[in-house]
Amino acid sequence: MADVSPTVQFLSIDGTFAPNEAAEEYLPFLDGLSDEDHRQFYRDMAITRRFDEECTNLQRQGQMGLWPPSHGQEAAQVGSARASRPQDVIFPSYREHAVALVRGIDVVDIVKVMRGVSMGGWDPTDPANGNFRNYCLVIGSHALHATGYAMGVQFDGLVATGNVERDIAVMAYFGDGATSQGDVSEAFVFSASNQTPQVFFLQNNHWAISVPVTTQSRTPLYLRPRGFGIPTVQIDGNDVLASYATTRKHLDDARSGRGPALIEALTYRIGAHTTSDDPTRYQTPEQLAHWVARDPIIRFAAYLRGLGASDAFFDEVQQEADDVSADVRHRTLELGPPALSAIFENVYSEPHPVMAEQQAWLDAYEASLKEGA
Repeated sequence: MADVSPTVQFLSIDGTFAPNEAAEEYLPFLDGLSDEDHRQFYRDMAITRRFDEECTNLQRQGQMGLWPPSHGQEAAQVGSARASRPQDVIFPSYREHAVALVRGIDVVDIVKVMRGVSMGGWDPTDPANGNFRNYCLVIGSHALHATGYAMGVQFDGLVATGNVERDIAVMAYFGDGATSQGDVSEAFVFSASNQTPQVFFLQNNHWAISVPVTTQSRTPLYLRPRGFGIPTVQIDGNDVLASYATTRKHLDDARSGRGPALIEALTYRIGAHTTSDDPTRYQTPEQLAHWVARDPIIRFAAYLRGLGASDAFFDEVQQEADDVSADVRHRTLELGPPALSAIFENVYSEPHPVMAEQQAWLDAYEASLKEGA
């Protein structure tokens, strides 16, 4: 018989703090959160939403090849990202804009990827980039990358030492569609077998492009990894506190040598899969209205107002979000084409004669065009 444990939820739909029974074991992991922490959660979500809207507009205006919206998934991403520590290593898919923001990525670097003027966007080995790996557009493959990295953490003795500033956990984000990929199941096998210091964070936004999650799986997705021996929990993904508390708990467990876990965050993709998609062809107005009424930002704003947040605070955040949006637009319009030499960079880790030969040929070819002009 299927496990019918309730979904972890701290905030009701109207923003009231009302932890359900499933949330009780995670309550201690909210200890220590200050009013400023709560306000930062809201700020992160609001800025991400505005950034996402601006990028959608930029794509529609021909400034990017495509854009994958994150509208509706802000709470799942912000809560989990804020629960991580600086030394933790994050493997995103391609919709984790809020996680990128929290980890310190210059969000225009995401635009560069979608505009096609960068091979990866940012250097994931640069400490300034928050141990945030590059976006992965090959669905599910990065779950294996994350698991391999987590095995490396074990080999290097960077787990379960008791040093909270040094012990590392690895977190991989993916969607419900990725769970149908073999790479994800293989990641579960290696992670469970090696008891890696790892959290799999599944954002179930109910759609694999146009395929509903009910078609993909006849059982709740959070039950699947249990067959591999991985503990799992299902949460209300539109509740930023549920996302924070559960992720903090399982990342702490991972760093302490207790092995991997999976969190399934039930949320909804309000927008399209990407801007090349038309969700009205498969999404009913009733489905959309149901989830719009559960908007994570509106819910958390109501919670903050209950704690005494004023209109001035919300106005300040809106202005900050608008400023970020304006800056992104300005810098996007200033982006030029990449240098031709970029196609030869990072093909090999060391200089390679074939790359040098090809680059020399291209340089000579370009020079000949200028001579003939």
